[in-house]
Amino acid sequence: MSTGRLADIAYARSGDKGDTCNVGLMAKSPELYARLLAEITEERVREHLGDLVRGRVDVHRLDNLHALNVVLHRALAGGATRSTRFDQTGKAMCMALLRLPLRED
Repeated sequence: MSTGRLADIAYARSGDKGDTCNVGLMAKSPELYARLLAEITEERVREHLGDLVRGRVDVHRLDNLHALNVVLHRALAGGATRSTRFDQTGKAMCMALLRLPLRED
């Protein structure tokens, strides 16, 4: 059972270069950073995004900012100039990740 979505506890910003996307996630408060760390793992991100990410998922901690940098490899179907996806940029991946259901406390 879910108690909300990632968007309830974090802000996000994304970027893309070729077939790699990065999503920066920042806890909405310092107190929510521990929850963000618990929710965002390589496994959960991969499960949530499914076949959209064909490469590895790396999660890098930025403790001083209460933030994470999530790097999604082979995630943009070849990149903006090669993809046949409707929205092939990192912004779409950012919004998809913010829909990740939170687990119960």
